[in-house]
Amino acid sequence: MDPQSRATQPTPALRSLKSVPAEPLLTRDFDARPAAVYERLRSKYGPVAPVDLLGVPVWLVLGYAEVLEVLRNDHGLWSKRLEDWRDHREGRIPADWPLLPSYQGTYIAFQEGKAHTELREMWSKALRPFQDRTQPQALRLEKDVRQYADELISLMAEGGTSGWADLSAQYARPLMLMVCNRLIGFGTDEALMDIWRVVDAGPDAPEATLRLMAALAEVVALKRRRPGDDLPSHMLAARPDLTDEQLIGEIGLLLGLVGDIATSLICNTVVEVLTGDPGARASLAAGLVRETINRAAMIAPPSANLSFRFATADTVLGGAHIAAGDPVMPSVAAAHADPRFAAALDPSSVHSSRAHLAWGAGPHRCLGDELATTLVSIAVERLFEQMAALELALPADQLPWRSSPTIRGLRALPVRFRLGQAAERAPAPAGAASEEPATSEESTEQTASRSALSRLVRALLRQRS
Repeated sequence: MDPQSRATQPTPALRSLKSVPAEPLLTRDFDARPAAVYERLRSKYGPVAPVDLLGVPVWLVLGYAEVLEVLRNDHGLWSKRLEDWRDHREGRIPADWPLLPSYQGTYIAFQEGKAHTELREMWSKALRPFQDRTQPQALRLEKDVRQYADELISLMAEGGTSGWADLSAQYARPLMLMVCNRLIGFGTDEALMDIWRVVDAGPDAPEATLRLMAALAEVVALKRRRPGDDLPSHMLAARPDLTDEQLIGEIGLLLGLVGDIATSLICNTVVEVLTGDPGARASLAAGLVRETINRAAMIAPPSANLSFRFATADTVLGGAHIAAGDPVMPSVAAAHADPRFAAALDPSSVHSSRAHLAWGAGPHRCLGDELATTLVSIAVERLFEQMAALELALPADQLPWRSSPTIRGLRALPVRFRLGQAAERAPAPAGAASEEPATSEESTEQTASRSALSRLVRALLRQRS
């Protein structure tokens, strides 16, 4: 059915965004227990609820079937283009609305039609060397990530084989920031810290954004002059006509996926293994690491609420009258908890459902989901392989979650740990005695890597103190 035919369907006296008072979404309750907020909205309004997001009225889509309908967009009803947002087009969205800058880019996330298809083809070609395990680049990347992970675990244990650590600041985040550096080629620790300042959206984010954009501009200029075996070079090879501004925007998406989403999924997976239902632990014990991550993505998806879609014609969704130009925000976290969907899941099985929406669905489904899952798998696998004991240092209900309308991630993940024998027998850091000493080039590279990780961890811990 096309949008016009849906638009002319007679509709009963359903609620509309203008006729129902929108409830503020970002409250203390939402920060502490978003699941309870979703369920309260679901019980009051059904699968689609009107909410106020920082002063802007939005439809929050809570039902699994309804979220999937919006994401699949089979009838072309749901656009991600800013020009299809009626209130913005008519000047009713304040210029200083905090989330507006993220919708103003020209990159793939907010394109439709031919422009979106072409950018998607570029991403597919550029990512293939790094996420297709038949490619040598993907195997080298996995090897490097394992080395980064082992070095970070070694750094955590510098005071002994047991102790306390913040797995977010000392493991997950620096690991993924080093991956960003590996894929993009910044070559400076400060750029890595600025990635973190930007995704954390703290008070120093504006200045960090300017520095990061300048660093990305330097990278893009360098790759145009001297292409390498890195993501920006592969993107330029696939689309030589990309402007510097466009390429910087596309690289920014990778920073969000790897530097933030993957980091949050690592931490959420660890929490699920340590405190969640038996299925996560059973999957991990069976060596099914991806199943464990799949389960965490179902129960605690990092991208809890996705970016807006805008109705291109009047329609009805979940009992709500959606007017042309209304914004809807699909809630993956709420959809996964939809009783109509959750009832079909078996929490005790080591095999988790493949029906989760953590990577989206439809034409805007994340193209880097295989890369992100591989990175998270390595991080989780290396951590639990090398730990004889790992437990939360705080009760699960006291973990410090970030306040965000879109991301469900931890600000810190304090744990108590004890290394296992395998970790204690791990090769010594560069510079230590060894039966087979590394070559001078390898030793220098390892020392530089370890030094960079040390500086990054210290900076992250300072920022948390």
